[in-house]
Amino acid sequence: MFAPCWSSAPLTPATMPGRSRPIAESAKRGTTRDYSSGMTLGLLYDVHGNLPALEAVLADAGDVDSWLLGGDYALFGAWPRETVERLRSLDARWIRGNGERWTAGADDVPGPVQPAADRCAELLGDSLVRELAELPETLSDEGVVYCHGCPVSDVQSFFPEPAPQEEELMGGVEEGRLVFGHTHLPFARLGPRGVELVNPGSAGMPLDGDHRAAYAVVRDDGSVEHRRVAYDHQASADAIRERIGEAGEQAARRVERASFDA
Repeated sequence: MFAPCWSSAPLTPATMPGRSRPIAESAKRGTTRDYSSGMTLGLLYDVHGNLPALEAVLADAGDVDSWLLGGDYALFGAWPRETVERLRSLDARWIRGNGERWTAGADDVPGPVQPAADRCAELLGDSLVRELAELPETLSDEGVVYCHGCPVSDVQSFFPEPAPQEEELMGGVEEGRLVFGHTHLPFARLGPRGVELVNPGSAGMPLDGDHRAAYAVVRDDGSVEHRRVAYDHQASADAIRERIGEAGEQAARRVERASFDA
């Protein structure tokens, strides 16, 4: 099913799934819609270039009308460009994660990550790297703030169990709901200031011991449902080794083990 995506040949509107359009146009199209009109919103975070996981989520999410895309779209995965092109075909709003900054050459890229970031940038191409890096850090809508890590950082975040420093991560969020990713651990709970914290989990690299792709949906009544979808995670890990090489070895092990300690 995913055999065409193993090719390094560039995708075109005729060959890639769905319809391509510039990311900025996709984001603008999303913000001009009325998202308060009884629609089901999908929350999709941390795909990390894992196209088979993404396709499994989209096949499962037939009831989703639109998407909030939470960053870290391409880095570490075997199909960075193909994944972004597939996401372009969705009715979606986009924000930036640390992966987009790192791929664009940010000065805080950890040394061990640099080779993978360089390889990802090579596969994406300069134009797409720039587009992704220019995405907004946060979006707000009807009492909900969407970010990648937390309102003050894309590399710090919340965990399933409360931690002492959480108040410092809240920024200006005083009420409502805060949706974020980054840790690849799906959960929902109350946080500081009575704000509801929601992490949909990672579609492309779950780290909670469950190999299945994770995402969440927000119903028209505001309730959140976390979902998991099985896919061939071993094939994705093998593809990382084939296309990314040694720079992707740790990511491949994390996909295999569904654990950060890999």
